[in-house]
Amino acid sequence: MEIHALRAQGWTISAIARHVGADRKTVRGYLAGVRTPGVRARNTPDEFAPFVEYCRLRLTDDPHLWAATLYDEVHELGYPGGYSTFTRALRTLKLRPHCEPCAAAKGRDHAIIDHPPGEETQWDWVELPDPPPGWGVGAHAHLLVGALSHSGLWRGVLADAEDFAHLVEAIDAVVRRLGGLTRRWRFDRMATVCSPASGRLTASFAAVAKYYQVAVDLCPPRHGNRKGVVEKANHAATQRWWRTLPDAVSVEAAQASLDKRAAALDARRRRRDGQQLTVAELAAAERLRPAPPAPYPAQVEAARTVSAQALVSFRGNQYSVPPGMTGTRMLVRHRLGDQTITIATAGGAVVAEHHRALDGAGCVVRAEHHVVALETAVLAAFSDARPCKHKTRRPPSSAATAEAARLRGLPTTDPAARVVIDMSTYAAAAAHLTRTTPSTVDGAGPDAKEMT
Repeated sequence: MEIHALRAQGWTISAIARHVGADRKTVRGYLAGVRTPGVRARNTPDEFAPFVEYCRLRLTDDPHLWAATLYDEVHELGYPGGYSTFTRALRTLKLRPHCEPCAAAKGRDHAIIDHPPGEETQWDWVELPDPPPGWGVGAHAHLLVGALSHSGLWRGVLADAEDFAHLVEAIDAVVRRLGGLTRRWRFDRMATVCSPASGRLTASFAAVAKYYQVAVDLCPPRHGNRKGVVEKANHAATQRWWRTLPDAVSVEAAQASLDKRAAALDARRRRRDGQQLTVAELAAAERLRPAPPAPYPAQVEAARTVSAQALVSFRGNQYSVPPGMTGTRMLVRHRLGDQTITIATAGGAVVAEHHRALDGAGCVVRAEHHVVALETAVLAAFSDARPCKHKTRRPPSSAATAEAARLRGLPTTDPAARVVIDMSTYAAAAAHLTRTTPSTVDGAGPDAKEMT
């Protein structure tokens, strides 16, 4: 503003330059509007420029996409800048569309709860909408998330359902991914853990808590902030992993990508007692107790359909059943800690038992007697006769003719239904008529002379 004021007073460019201590080209740039006070011209290329269009398209498709998730994508595409530079560019260029409902939302106060190291693990189910069609799990996939309250370290495990057995299996898998057990577990009022109305722990889950030697705390009704650590982990899992998961991915590949994403988030920084520490460093100081050698022996049960090859799919592998059951719904049962699975009918009759292969190995496990029975059934149904000729004339049979007459409303006892017309009589009469000399119109025939 001083430069413009001096120029308005009639000062020359050189006088203004000497007065403000700047170069004459700089003064001319300010006066011409080419330069802006306080903003330096870039002397290096803009690293974000090649990715502007991609970011605009992604934020147009999904206005609520996290900046951290978008940064992960452009970083894999070759963006060399840091996260703060990236978010500053998003704000400067105003690439994120405005969302009025979200802008009108208001926050609320949050209390800070002290979590000593190794004290508590928070648990919660997440229903993930629109899973890949190949998973065959319906409208939602099920993810159990466990988070250490002190450090914020979290891990998640995909499950087939949210029943008691799958909950126990997922808890054991998450505990081993976290590295051990805390002294207490915190849940909301899920029906597999307690009675939602009274908050009393169920006898079945009390046995699980005794097996793992942990105490169980239940959140009061409608107090989601009491387990805010795992709620934040749920948010990170859905936004940083599930939101961008492709369709053509298997359950095993999705679990591996979730483990990779959760491990990458261990590098998040937290300030504790004036020190900058990562989540992994805080988790290393929690001194967790080791998990039991084997999981709690709950029995997992999953319904599966028998394929045309007499196989049943389970956890990325296929297991054989006796032939003749194609399309039948079977129950695959597995007791946690055992090395075998059983396959039973809906009525409970066991039809097969196999050694369980490693999940996601893509193995086909067949029993020898199932192979022999399947080959026998296939060979018995095989025929070496010539194929039927499809152009052969085959008129309706007498039974089909009688049924057609019934459909037309003609009883089988009606004489009209049994009338047979012999066309040979008509043919003989026609032949006789062709041999007879026809008479003339005016009577000039052979007998005309006799009549005169």
